Amino acid sequence: MGDYKAKVRWQIGEGEVFTTNRYNRRHEWHFDGGAVVTGCAAPGYLPPALIDESAVDPEEALLASAASCHMLYFLASAAKAGFSIEAYEDNPVGHVESNEAGDPWVSTIAMRPCATFVGDKRPTRAEIDELHHRSHKSCIIANSLKSTMTIEPEYGEAL
Repeated sequence: MGDYKAKVRWQIGEGEVFTTNRYNRRHEWHFDGGAVVTGCAAPGYLPPALIDESAVDPEEALLASAASCHMLYFLASAAKAGFSIEAYEDNPVGHVESNEAGDPWVSTIAMRPCATFVGDKRPTRAEIDELHHRSHKSCIIANSLKSTMTIEPEYGEAL
């Protein structure tokens, strides 16, 4: 199958003292091809002075990764079935709670995808549901998570 790599880099800011626990959590994610994404702790966990609210937090990245993986398999399955898609959007929502040991985790992820189909061949709701089922079953990210994942498609305008 393959190995994947990324680089995560953080450095203490000028004048910050690490042992006081009052250092900025802003960091960078580096990906092959040169993409760099600013990451940070999620708002609400730390005082605003220690985070960058414009950055992507790990919880958001998890949701985006799961939704992106699902979408890519959905698009491939729809094309193979002969359907044409003009646009696709997902607004996943993750819920963080404490597990039995008191540790936080993303317990549920609700995917809310909506595909805009075009052309003469349009899928039925049952066919859309089957495309989502196949996509979820094939998704590497979904298969790697212990979170409960639900797919709650929005069917958009009349099919």
